[in-house]
Amino acid sequence: MKPIAKRSKLGLTFVSLLLVLSALSACGNNNNNKEGASSPGAASKPPASESASASASPQASATQGGVLTYALATSPDTLDPARSGLAVASRVYKTIFDNLVVTDADNNIKPWLATEWTAGEDGLSYTFKLRQDVKFQDGTPFNADAVKFTFDRIKDPATKASNAAAQLSAYASSEVIDPYTIKLNLSTPSRAFLGNLSTSTLGIVSPTAVQKYGEQFGKNPVGTGPFKFVKWEENADIQVERNPDYAWAPGNVDNQGAAYLDGITFKIIPEEATRIGSVQSKQILAAETVPPQNVVSIQGDSSLQLLKVNTVGLPYTLFLNQDKAPWNDVKVRQALQYGIDVGAIVKTLYLGTYEQAWSSLTPGIFGYDASLEGSVKPDADKAAKLLDESGWVTGADGIRVKDGKKLTLHYVDGTPNREKRNDIAVIIQQQLKKIGVEVNIELTKDVLTKVFKSRDYDIYGNSQVNSDPNALYAFYHTAAPGGFGNIAGVSDTQVDQWLEQGAVEKDDAKRAELYKNVQQYIKDNAVIIPIYVFPYTVAAGKSVQGLKFDKSGYPLFNDVNLQK
Repeated sequence: MKPIAKRSKLGLTFVSLLLVLSALSACGNNNNNKEGASSPGAASKPPASESASASASPQASATQGGVLTYALATSPDTLDPARSGLAVASRVYKTIFDNLVVTDADNNIKPWLATEWTAGEDGLSYTFKLRQDVKFQDGTPFNADAVKFTFDRIKDPATKASNAAAQLSAYASSEVIDPYTIKLNLSTPSRAFLGNLSTSTLGIVSPTAVQKYGEQFGKNPVGTGPFKFVKWEENADIQVERNPDYAWAPGNVDNQGAAYLDGITFKIIPEEATRIGSVQSKQILAAETVPPQNVVSIQGDSSLQLLKVNTVGLPYTLFLNQDKAPWNDVKVRQALQYGIDVGAIVKTLYLGTYEQAWSSLTPGIFGYDASLEGSVKPDADKAAKLLDESGWVTGADGIRVKDGKKLTLHYVDGTPNREKRNDIAVIIQQQLKKIGVEVNIELTKDVLTKVFKSRDYDIYGNSQVNSDPNALYAFYHTAAPGGFGNIAGVSDTQVDQWLEQGAVEKDDAKRAELYKNVQQYIKDNAVIIPIYVFPYTVAAGKSVQGLKFDKSGYPLFNDVNLQK
Protein backbone atom coordinates (compact mmCIF):
# COMPACT_ATOMS: atom_id res chain seq x y z
CA MET A 1 0.00 0.00 0.00
CA LYS A 2 1.60 3.27 -1.10
CA PRO A 3 1.02 6.74 0.23
CA ILE A 4 -1.27 8.79 -1.95
CA ALA A 5 -0.49 12.24 -3.22
CA LYS A 6 -1.42 14.88 -0.71
CA ARG A 7 -4.77 16.44 -0.09
CA SER A 8 -4.87 20.06 0.98
CA LYS A 9 -6.78 21.92 3.62
CA LEU A 10 -10.41 22.34 3.54
CA GLY A 11 -11.80 25.65 4.52
CA LEU A 12 -11.02 26.70 8.01
CA THR A 13 -14.14 27.01 10.09
CA PHE A 14 -15.03 30.23 11.81
CA VAL A 15 -13.97 28.62 15.06
CA SER A 16 -10.45 28.87 13.71
CA LEU A 17 -11.04 32.41 12.58
CA LEU A 18 -11.48 33.31 16.22
CA LEU A 19 -8.23 31.65 17.02
CA VAL A 20 -6.10 33.13 14.30
CA LEU A 21 -5.75 36.18 16.51
CA SER A 22 -3.80 33.97 18.88
CA ALA A 23 -1.52 32.52 16.28
CA LEU A 24 1.95 34.01 16.13
CA SER A 25 2.47 35.43 12.77
CA ALA A 26 4.27 32.56 12.84
CA CYS A 27 1.37 31.44 14.64
CA GLY A 28 -1.65 29.32 15.06
CA ASN A 29 -1.01 26.24 13.33
CA ASN A 30 -0.37 24.77 10.12
CA ASN A 31 0.69 22.19 7.65
CA ASN A 32 -1.16 20.61 4.86
CA ASN A 33 0.55 19.62 1.77
CA LYS A 34 1.51 16.65 -0.13
CA GLU A 35 2.53 13.24 0.48
CA GLY A 36 4.29 10.38 -1.17
CA ALA A 37 6.81 10.91 -3.94
CA SER A 38 4.87 13.53 -5.84
CA SER A 39 5.30 17.16 -4.91
CA PRO A 40 2.46 19.39 -6.09
CA GLY A 41 4.06 22.30 -4.33
CA ALA A 42 7.33 21.98 -6.18
CA ALA A 43 6.83 25.41 -7.68
CA SER A 44 6.91 26.89 -4.21
CA LYS A 45 10.13 27.10 -2.27
CA PRO A 46 10.48 26.03 1.35
CA PRO A 47 10.58 28.86 3.90
CA ALA A 48 13.63 31.05 3.51
CA SER A 49 16.02 30.39 6.33
CA GLU A 50 19.30 31.53 7.73
CA SER A 51 21.09 28.77 9.59
CA ALA A 52 17.86 26.80 9.64
CA SER A 53 19.75 24.20 11.63
CA ALA A 54 22.41 24.70 14.24
CA SER A 55 23.73 21.25 13.55
CA ALA A 56 27.22 21.52 12.16
CA SER A 57 28.24 17.96 12.84
CA PRO A 58 26.83 14.55 11.95
CA GLN A 59 24.66 12.61 14.34
CA ALA A 60 27.52 10.33 15.34
CA SER A 61 29.33 13.23 17.05
CA ALA A 62 26.33 14.30 19.12
CA THR A 63 26.88 14.70 22.83
CA GLN A 64 24.53 12.94 25.22
CA GLY A 65 23.05 14.63 28.28
CA GLY A 66 22.46 18.09 29.63
CA VAL A 67 19.41 20.31 29.96
CA LEU A 68 18.63 22.95 27.37
CA THR A 69 17.28 26.20 28.78
CA TYR A 70 15.07 27.84 26.15
CA ALA A 71 13.36 31.19 26.73
CA LEU A 72 9.84 31.75 25.37
CA ALA A 73 8.47 35.20 24.56
CA THR A 74 5.04 34.48 26.03
CA SER A 75 3.34 31.83 28.14
CA PRO A 76 1.37 28.94 26.63
CA ASP A 77 -2.37 28.92 27.31
CA THR A 78 -2.52 25.13 27.68
CA LEU A 79 -0.46 22.10 26.70
CA ASP A 80 -3.55 20.30 25.40
CA PRO A 81 -3.16 20.38 21.59
CA ALA A 82 -6.93 20.23 21.08
CA ARG A 83 -7.52 23.34 23.14
CA SER A 84 -4.48 25.48 22.50
CA GLY A 85 -4.82 28.65 20.47
CA LEU A 86 -1.24 29.88 20.73
CA ALA A 87 1.79 29.12 18.62
CA VAL A 88 4.02 29.37 21.67
CA ALA A 89 2.14 26.43 23.18
CA SER A 90 2.92 24.37 20.07
CA ARG A 91 6.62 25.00 20.59
CA VAL A 92 6.36 23.23 23.94
CA TYR A 93 3.83 20.48 23.35
CA LYS A 94 5.43 19.45 20.03
CA THR A 95 8.11 17.90 22.24
CA ILE A 96 5.43 15.77 23.97
CA PHE A 97 3.11 14.72 21.13
CA ASP A 98 3.55 13.03 17.75
CA ASN A 99 1.35 13.06 14.63
CA LEU A 100 0.18 10.48 12.12
CA VAL A 101 2.18 12.14 9.34
CA VAL A 102 4.78 14.86 8.83
CA THR A 103 5.16 17.55 6.15
CA ASP A 104 8.69 17.90 4.82
CA ALA A 105 10.39 21.02 3.47
CA ASP A 106 9.23 20.23 -0.08
CA ASN A 107 5.57 20.02 0.94
CA ASN A 108 5.51 16.22 0.76
CA ILE A 109 3.52 14.26 3.33
CA LYS A 110 5.59 11.46 4.88
CA PRO A 111 4.92 8.65 7.41
CA TRP A 112 5.26 9.13 11.15
CA LEU A 113 2.96 7.24 13.53
CA ALA A 114 1.21 6.06 10.40
CA THR A 115 3.36 3.86 8.18
CA GLU A 116 1.23 4.05 5.03
CA TRP A 117 -2.21 5.06 3.82
CA THR A 118 -4.64 4.93 0.93
CA ALA A 119 -7.30 7.42 -0.09
CA GLY A 120 -10.81 6.45 -1.13
CA GLU A 121 -11.65 6.93 -4.79
CA ASP A 122 -14.36 9.44 -3.88
CA GLY A 123 -11.95 11.50 -1.76
CA LEU A 124 -14.12 10.91 1.31
CA SER A 125 -11.87 8.60 3.30
CA TYR A 126 -8.30 7.69 4.23
CA THR A 127 -7.25 4.32 5.59
CA PHE A 128 -4.07 4.33 7.69
CA LYS A 129 -1.78 1.54 8.79
CA LEU A 130 -0.17 2.41 12.13
CA ARG A 131 3.13 1.61 13.81
CA GLN A 132 2.89 -1.30 16.24
CA ASP A 133 5.92 -0.47 18.41
CA VAL A 134 4.75 2.79 19.97
CA LYS A 135 3.64 3.50 23.53
CA PHE A 136 2.43 6.63 25.23
CA GLN A 137 4.59 8.03 28.00
CA ASP A 138 2.18 6.59 30.60
CA GLY A 139 2.54 3.08 29.18
CA THR A 140 -0.76 3.12 27.26
CA PRO A 141 -0.38 1.38 23.88
CA PHE A 142 -0.65 3.59 20.80
CA ASN A 143 -3.20 2.08 18.43
CA ALA A 144 -6.21 2.80 16.25
CA ASP A 145 -8.43 3.30 19.30
CA ALA A 146 -6.14 6.12 20.48
CA VAL A 147 -6.34 7.83 17.09
CA LYS A 148 -10.12 7.57 17.05
CA PHE A 149 -10.30 8.85 20.63
CA THR A 150 -8.09 11.86 19.77
CA PHE A 151 -10.10 12.94 16.73
CA ASP A 152 -13.53 12.23 18.21
CA ARG A 153 -12.55 14.28 21.25
CA ILE A 154 -11.60 17.24 19.06
CA LYS A 155 -14.95 17.08 17.26
CA ASP A 156 -16.90 16.82 20.51
CA PRO A 157 -18.29 20.30 21.33
CA ALA A 158 -17.71 19.61 25.02
CA THR A 159 -13.96 19.66 24.39
CA LYS A 160 -14.16 23.28 23.24
CA ALA A 161 -11.38 22.63 20.75
CA SER A 162 -9.83 25.67 19.12
CA ASN A 163 -7.44 25.56 16.16
CA ALA A 164 -7.60 21.78 16.20
CA ALA A 165 -11.30 21.86 15.32
CA ALA A 166 -10.53 23.95 12.27
CA GLN A 167 -7.78 21.63 11.11
CA LEU A 168 -10.08 18.63 11.56
CA SER A 169 -13.21 20.24 10.15
CA ALA A 170 -13.53 17.73 7.26
CA TYR A 171 -13.45 14.78 9.67
CA ALA A 172 -16.83 13.08 10.09
CA SER A 173 -16.06 9.77 11.81
CA SER A 174 -13.60 6.91 12.01
CA GLU A 175 -13.74 3.14 11.89
CA VAL A 176 -11.26 0.92 13.73
CA ILE A 177 -10.58 -1.87 11.21
CA ASP A 178 -8.15 -3.68 13.50
CA PRO A 179 -5.85 -2.55 16.35
CA TYR A 180 -3.42 -0.94 13.90
CA THR A 181 -5.66 0.04 11.00
CA ILE A 182 -8.08 2.95 11.02
CA LYS A 183 -10.33 4.48 8.39
CA LEU A 184 -11.04 8.21 8.66
CA ASN A 185 -14.26 9.33 6.96
CA LEU A 186 -14.68 12.88 5.67
CA SER A 187 -17.83 14.94 5.32
CA THR A 188 -16.51 16.52 2.13
CA PRO A 189 -13.45 16.01 -0.10
CA SER A 190 -10.53 18.11 1.06
CA ARG A 191 -7.13 18.68 -0.51
CA ALA A 192 -5.97 19.93 2.89
CA PHE A 193 -7.02 17.13 5.19
CA LEU A 194 -4.02 14.83 4.91
CA GLY A 195 -1.56 17.65 5.41
CA ASN A 196 -3.62 18.99 8.31
CA LEU A 197 -2.93 15.75 10.14
CA SER A 198 0.70 16.86 10.41
CA THR A 199 -0.17 20.01 12.37
CA SER A 200 0.82 20.15 16.00
CA THR A 201 -2.78 20.72 17.13
CA LEU A 202 -3.67 17.23 15.86
CA GLY A 203 -1.06 15.47 17.98
CA ILE A 204 -2.27 12.09 19.28
CA VAL A 205 -3.12 12.11 23.00
CA SER A 206 -3.18 9.31 25.56
CA PRO A 207 -6.83 8.29 26.17
CA THR A 208 -5.84 7.04 29.62
CA ALA A 209 -4.34 10.39 30.61
CA VAL A 210 -7.26 12.42 29.26
CA GLN A 211 -9.70 10.29 31.24
CA LYS A 212 -7.51 10.51 34.34
CA TYR A 213 -6.91 14.26 34.34
CA GLY A 214 -10.06 15.53 32.61
CA GLU A 215 -10.07 19.33 32.50
CA GLN A 216 -6.53 19.36 33.84
CA PHE A 217 -5.04 17.39 30.95
CA GLY A 218 -3.55 20.62 29.59
CA LYS A 219 -1.46 20.81 32.76
CA ASN A 220 -0.65 17.09 32.68
CA PRO A 221 -0.08 16.29 28.98
CA VAL A 222 0.81 12.75 27.88
CA GLY A 223 1.73 11.81 24.32
CA THR A 224 4.17 9.57 22.46
CA GLY A 225 6.81 12.26 21.81
CA PRO A 226 10.56 12.42 22.48
CA PHE A 227 10.09 14.29 25.77
CA LYS A 228 7.84 13.67 28.78
CA PHE A 229 6.12 16.43 30.72
CA VAL A 230 7.56 17.07 34.21
CA LYS A 231 6.00 20.26 35.61
CA TRP A 232 4.71 23.74 34.83
CA GLU A 233 5.34 26.67 37.16
CA GLU A 234 2.91 29.42 36.11
CA ASN A 235 4.62 32.39 34.42
CA ALA A 236 8.01 30.89 35.25
CA ASP A 237 8.96 27.73 33.39
CA ILE A 238 7.85 24.42 31.91
CA GLN A 239 10.04 21.34 32.20
CA VAL A 240 10.15 18.23 30.02
CA GLU A 241 12.52 15.27 30.25
CA ARG A 242 13.89 12.74 27.80
CA ASN A 243 11.60 9.83 26.84
CA PRO A 244 14.12 6.94 26.91
CA ASP A 245 11.82 4.62 24.96
CA TYR A 246 11.41 6.91 21.96
CA ALA A 247 12.27 5.21 18.64
CA TRP A 248 9.80 6.52 16.03
CA ALA A 249 10.93 10.00 15.03
CA PRO A 250 9.67 11.61 11.80
CA GLY A 251 11.81 11.94 8.70
CA ASN A 252 12.52 15.65 9.15
CA VAL A 253 15.06 14.95 11.92
CA ASP A 254 18.29 12.94 11.82
CA ASN A 255 18.06 11.32 15.24
CA GLN A 256 15.46 8.57 14.95
CA GLY A 257 15.90 7.41 18.54
CA ALA A 258 15.68 8.93 22.00
CA ALA A 259 16.69 12.57 22.38
CA TYR A 260 20.28 13.47 23.20
CA LEU A 261 19.23 15.98 25.84
CA ASP A 262 18.26 14.91 29.35
CA GLY A 263 15.56 17.56 29.22
CA ILE A 264 14.44 21.05 28.27
CA THR A 265 13.43 23.89 30.58
CA PHE A 266 11.26 26.42 28.77
CA LYS A 267 11.71 29.73 30.58
CA ILE A 268 8.86 32.23 30.19
CA ILE A 269 10.48 35.66 29.72
CA PRO A 270 8.19 38.17 27.95
CA GLU A 271 10.48 41.19 28.35
CA GLU A 272 12.68 41.40 25.26
CA ALA A 273 15.78 42.89 26.85
CA THR A 274 15.74 40.38 29.70
CA ARG A 275 15.16 37.43 27.39
CA ILE A 276 17.99 38.25 24.99
CA GLY A 277 20.23 39.54 27.76
CA SER A 278 19.92 36.18 29.49
CA VAL A 279 21.47 34.48 26.45
CA GLN A 280 24.19 37.08 26.13
CA SER A 281 25.07 36.69 29.82
CA LYS A 282 25.01 32.87 29.48
CA GLN A 283 22.23 32.51 32.09
CA ILE A 284 20.23 30.54 29.53
CA LEU A 285 21.32 28.72 26.39
CA ALA A 286 18.72 29.85 23.84
CA ALA A 287 15.91 32.39 23.44
CA GLU A 288 13.24 32.86 20.80
CA THR A 289 11.99 35.96 18.97
CA VAL A 290 15.10 38.11 18.76
CA PRO A 291 14.18 41.83 18.43
CA PRO A 292 15.51 43.45 15.22
CA GLN A 293 17.76 45.79 17.19
CA ASN A 294 19.54 42.79 18.74
CA VAL A 295 20.11 40.80 15.56
CA VAL A 296 23.33 42.57 14.57
CA SER A 297 24.85 42.30 18.05
CA ILE A 298 24.02 38.59 18.22
CA GLN A 299 25.59 38.00 14.80
CA GLY A 300 28.67 39.92 15.88
CA ASP A 301 29.18 37.90 19.08
CA SER A 302 31.55 34.98 18.45
CA SER A 303 30.09 33.05 21.38
CA LEU A 304 26.53 33.20 20.01
CA GLN A 305 24.61 32.16 16.90
CA LEU A 306 21.42 33.43 15.30
CA LEU A 307 19.00 30.92 13.80
CA LYS A 308 16.22 32.22 11.57
CA VAL A 309 13.45 30.76 9.44
CA ASN A 310 10.59 32.58 7.72
CA THR A 311 7.18 31.26 8.63
CA VAL A 312 4.63 30.38 5.94
CA GLY A 313 0.91 31.05 5.71
CA LEU A 314 -0.77 34.44 5.86
CA PRO A 315 1.65 37.33 6.47
CA TYR A 316 0.92 40.02 9.01
CA THR A 317 -1.90 41.78 7.21
CA LEU A 318 -4.10 44.82 7.83
CA PHE A 319 -7.72 43.98 6.99
CA LEU A 320 -10.07 46.81 5.94
CA ASN A 321 -13.60 46.31 7.25
CA GLN A 322 -15.89 46.58 4.22
CA ASP A 323 -18.94 46.28 6.46
CA LYS A 324 -18.36 49.91 7.43
CA ALA A 325 -18.49 53.01 5.26
CA PRO A 326 -16.50 54.44 3.62
CA TRP A 327 -14.33 51.31 3.44
CA ASN A 328 -16.98 49.66 1.28
CA ASP A 329 -15.82 52.05 -1.46
CA VAL A 330 -12.98 50.43 -3.41
CA LYS A 331 -11.48 53.81 -4.33
CA VAL A 332 -11.19 54.80 -0.68
CA ARG A 333 -9.53 51.49 0.12
CA GLN A 334 -7.16 51.94 -2.80
CA ALA A 335 -6.30 55.38 -1.49
CA LEU A 336 -5.06 53.75 1.72
CA GLN A 337 -3.18 51.20 -0.37
CA TYR A 338 -1.24 54.02 -2.05
CA GLY A 339 -1.09 56.25 1.01
CA ILE A 340 0.63 53.69 3.25
CA ASP A 341 4.35 53.22 2.63
CA VAL A 342 4.78 49.63 3.78
CA GLY A 343 8.40 49.45 2.67
CA ALA A 344 9.32 52.38 4.90
CA ILE A 345 7.50 50.81 7.84
CA VAL A 346 9.29 47.49 7.49
CA LYS A 347 12.70 49.10 7.07
CA THR A 348 12.20 51.51 9.95
CA LEU A 349 10.89 49.05 12.51
CA TYR A 350 12.63 45.82 11.53
CA LEU A 351 15.99 47.09 10.31
CA GLY A 352 16.20 44.65 7.40
CA THR A 353 15.43 41.59 9.53
CA TYR A 354 11.84 41.16 8.24
CA GLU A 355 10.75 40.85 4.62
CA GLN A 356 7.96 43.02 3.23
CA ALA A 357 4.79 41.10 2.35
CA TRP A 358 3.17 41.66 -1.04
CA SER A 359 0.28 39.23 -1.12
CA SER A 360 -2.35 37.62 1.08
CA LEU A 361 -0.04 34.58 1.19
CA THR A 362 3.64 34.31 2.09
CA PRO A 363 6.42 33.04 -0.16
CA GLY A 364 7.07 29.33 0.36
CA ILE A 365 3.42 28.29 0.30
CA PHE A 366 1.84 26.43 -2.60
CA GLY A 367 0.17 28.80 -5.07
CA TYR A 368 2.00 31.95 -3.94
CA ASP A 369 1.85 34.61 -6.67
CA ALA A 370 5.33 36.12 -6.93
CA SER A 371 4.15 38.46 -9.69
CA LEU A 372 2.53 40.64 -7.01
CA GLU A 373 5.91 41.57 -5.56
CA GLY A 374 6.51 45.25 -6.16
CA SER A 375 3.08 45.67 -7.75
CA VAL A 376 1.91 48.41 -5.37
CA LYS A 377 4.12 51.39 -4.64
CA PRO A 378 3.31 54.34 -2.38
CA ASP A 379 1.90 57.27 -4.35
CA ALA A 380 0.39 60.16 -2.40
CA ASP A 381 -0.81 61.91 -5.57
CA LYS A 382 -2.68 58.83 -6.73
CA ALA A 383 -4.18 58.41 -3.25
CA ALA A 384 -5.37 62.04 -3.26
CA LYS A 385 -6.90 61.66 -6.73
CA LEU A 386 -8.86 58.57 -5.64
CA LEU A 387 -10.22 60.38 -2.59
CA ASP A 388 -11.17 63.38 -4.72
CA GLU A 389 -13.06 61.07 -7.07
CA SER A 390 -14.94 59.60 -4.10
CA GLY A 391 -16.07 63.04 -2.96
CA TRP A 392 -13.72 63.47 -0.01
CA VAL A 393 -12.45 67.06 -0.02
CA THR A 394 -9.68 68.48 2.11
CA GLY A 395 -10.94 70.43 5.14
CA ALA A 396 -9.40 73.43 6.85
CA ASP A 397 -7.45 71.19 9.25
CA GLY A 398 -6.14 69.01 6.43
CA ILE A 399 -8.51 66.14 7.14
CA ARG A 400 -10.87 65.25 4.32
CA VAL A 401 -14.61 65.73 4.72
CA LYS A 402 -17.70 64.40 2.95
CA ASP A 403 -21.34 65.18 3.81
CA GLY A 404 -20.18 66.93 6.95
CA LYS A 405 -18.21 63.90 8.24
CA LYS A 406 -14.46 63.64 8.63
CA LEU A 407 -12.55 60.78 7.00
CA THR A 408 -11.48 58.89 10.12
CA LEU A 409 -10.03 55.42 10.38
CA HIS A 410 -10.63 53.40 13.57
CA TYR A 411 -7.44 51.35 13.89
CA VAL A 412 -7.73 48.53 16.45
CA ASP A 413 -4.73 46.55 17.64
CA GLY A 414 -4.06 44.17 20.52
CA THR A 415 -1.68 44.49 23.44
CA PRO A 416 1.09 43.83 24.30
CA ASN A 417 3.11 45.34 21.43
CA ARG A 418 3.96 42.01 19.77
CA GLU A 419 6.46 42.32 16.92
CA LYS A 420 6.11 46.13 17.15
CA ARG A 421 2.59 45.98 15.74
CA ASN A 422 1.44 48.93 17.85
CA ASP A 423 4.32 50.92 16.35
CA ILE A 424 3.03 50.11 12.87
CA ALA A 425 -0.25 51.78 13.83
CA VAL A 426 1.55 54.95 14.91
CA ILE A 427 3.54 55.21 11.68
CA ILE A 428 0.43 54.63 9.57
CA GLN A 429 -1.34 57.33 11.56
CA GLN A 430 1.43 59.74 10.53
CA GLN A 431 1.49 58.58 6.90
CA LEU A 432 -2.26 58.79 6.31
CA LYS A 433 -2.54 62.22 7.83
CA LYS A 434 -0.57 63.43 4.80
CA ILE A 435 -3.40 62.38 2.48
CA GLY A 436 -6.14 63.73 4.75
CA VAL A 437 -7.13 60.61 6.71
CA GLU A 438 -7.40 60.88 10.49
CA VAL A 439 -6.39 57.67 12.25
CA ASN A 440 -7.70 56.93 15.74
CA ILE A 441 -5.77 54.10 17.40
CA GLU A 442 -7.41 51.85 19.99
CA LEU A 443 -5.32 49.25 21.81
CA THR A 444 -7.23 46.47 23.55
CA LYS A 445 -6.56 43.28 25.44
CA ASP A 446 -9.92 41.87 24.35
CA VAL A 447 -9.52 41.50 20.59
CA LEU A 448 -11.97 38.60 20.57
CA THR A 449 -14.86 40.82 21.66
CA LYS A 450 -13.80 44.03 19.93
CA VAL A 451 -12.99 42.57 16.53
CA PHE A 452 -14.56 39.16 16.14
CA LYS A 453 -17.79 39.61 18.09
CA SER A 454 -18.58 43.32 17.88
CA ARG A 455 -16.72 44.00 14.60
CA ASP A 456 -16.05 47.47 15.98
CA TYR A 457 -13.07 48.47 13.83
CA ASP A 458 -12.16 49.90 10.46
CA ILE A 459 -8.78 48.23 10.23
CA TYR A 460 -7.25 45.36 12.18
CA GLY A 461 -4.06 43.34 11.71
CA ASN A 462 -3.69 39.57 11.87
CA SER A 463 -1.62 36.68 10.56
CA GLN A 464 -1.64 32.90 10.55
CA VAL A 465 0.94 30.15 10.30
CA ASN A 466 -0.30 27.66 7.72
CA SER A 467 1.21 25.67 4.90
CA ASP A 468 -1.71 25.40 2.48
CA PRO A 469 -3.40 28.21 0.55
CA ASN A 470 -6.82 26.99 1.64
CA ALA A 471 -6.09 29.09 4.73
CA LEU A 472 -7.51 31.92 2.61
CA TYR A 473 -10.98 30.38 2.87
CA ALA A 474 -11.79 31.55 6.41
CA PHE A 475 -10.47 35.03 5.73
CA TYR A 476 -11.98 35.78 2.32
CA HIS A 477 -14.95 33.49 1.65
CA THR A 478 -18.40 35.01 2.25
CA ALA A 479 -19.35 34.44 5.86
CA ALA A 480 -21.83 31.74 6.73
CA PRO A 481 -25.21 32.98 8.05
CA GLY A 482 -24.86 33.69 11.74
CA GLY A 483 -21.08 33.29 11.57
CA PHE A 484 -18.53 35.84 12.70
CA GLY A 485 -17.55 36.48 9.11
CA ASN A 486 -14.15 37.13 7.61
CA ILE A 487 -12.19 40.03 9.04
CA ALA A 488 -12.40 42.21 5.94
CA GLY A 489 -16.09 41.52 5.41
CA VAL A 490 -15.39 40.76 1.76
CA SER A 491 -18.15 38.95 -0.12
CA ASP A 492 -17.77 38.12 -3.81
CA THR A 493 -19.35 35.15 -5.57
CA GLN A 494 -16.37 34.74 -7.91
CA VAL A 495 -13.92 34.66 -5.00
CA ASP A 496 -16.17 32.16 -3.24
CA GLN A 497 -16.14 29.91 -6.32
CA TRP A 498 -12.35 30.06 -6.60
CA LEU A 499 -11.93 29.20 -2.92
CA GLU A 500 -14.48 26.40 -3.01
CA GLN A 501 -12.87 24.86 -6.09
CA GLY A 502 -9.40 25.27 -4.64
CA ALA A 503 -10.41 23.21 -1.61
CA VAL A 504 -11.10 20.14 -3.76
CA GLU A 505 -9.22 20.66 -7.07
CA LYS A 506 -7.07 17.61 -7.88
CA ASP A 507 -5.03 19.19 -10.70
CA ASP A 508 -2.25 21.12 -8.97
CA ALA A 509 -1.63 23.52 -11.84
CA LYS A 510 -5.32 24.46 -11.88
CA ARG A 511 -5.38 24.68 -8.11
CA ALA A 512 -2.41 27.05 -8.02
CA GLU A 513 -4.12 29.22 -10.64
CA LEU A 514 -7.28 29.43 -8.55
CA TYR A 515 -5.35 30.77 -5.58
CA LYS A 516 -3.45 33.20 -7.75
CA ASN A 517 -6.80 34.51 -8.95
CA VAL A 518 -7.83 35.07 -5.34
CA GLN A 519 -4.57 36.85 -4.51
CA GLN A 520 -4.91 39.09 -7.56
CA TYR A 521 -8.49 40.00 -6.65
CA ILE A 522 -7.45 40.88 -3.10
CA LYS A 523 -4.72 43.18 -4.40
CA ASP A 524 -6.79 44.80 -7.16
CA ASN A 525 -9.67 45.52 -4.78
CA ALA A 526 -7.46 46.70 -1.92
CA VAL A 527 -9.05 44.23 0.47
CA ILE A 528 -5.94 44.26 2.67
CA ILE A 529 -2.60 45.95 3.24
CA PRO A 530 0.06 43.19 3.51
CA ILE A 531 2.84 44.26 5.88
CA TYR A 532 5.54 41.69 6.72
CA VAL A 533 6.55 38.03 6.69
CA PHE A 534 7.38 36.92 10.21
CA PRO A 535 10.79 35.30 10.74
CA TYR A 536 11.05 33.00 13.74
CA THR A 537 14.44 33.75 15.27
CA VAL A 538 16.46 32.08 18.01
CA ALA A 539 19.59 33.38 19.71
CA ALA A 540 21.70 30.56 21.13
CA GLY A 541 25.08 29.84 22.56
CA LYS A 542 27.55 28.07 20.29
CA SER A 543 27.29 24.97 22.47
CA VAL A 544 23.75 24.39 21.23
CA GLN A 545 23.96 22.14 18.18
CA GLY A 546 21.31 20.37 16.09
CA LEU A 547 18.39 22.75 16.48
CA LYS A 548 16.17 22.50 13.41
CA PHE A 549 12.79 23.87 12.36
CA ASP A 550 9.82 22.15 10.79
CA LYS A 551 7.95 23.29 7.68
CA SER A 552 5.98 25.83 9.67
CA GLY A 553 8.95 27.28 11.52
CA TYR A 554 8.51 25.47 14.84
CA PRO A 555 11.69 24.27 16.59
CA LEU A 556 12.58 20.58 16.58
CA PHE A 557 14.65 19.35 19.52
CA ASN A 558 15.28 15.69 18.56
CA ASP A 559 18.77 16.41 17.25
CA VAL A 560 19.76 19.07 19.80
CA ASN A 561 22.90 18.30 21.75
CA LEU A 562 25.11 20.44 23.95
CA GLN A 563 28.76 20.50 22.93
CA LYS A 564 31.31 21.06 25.68
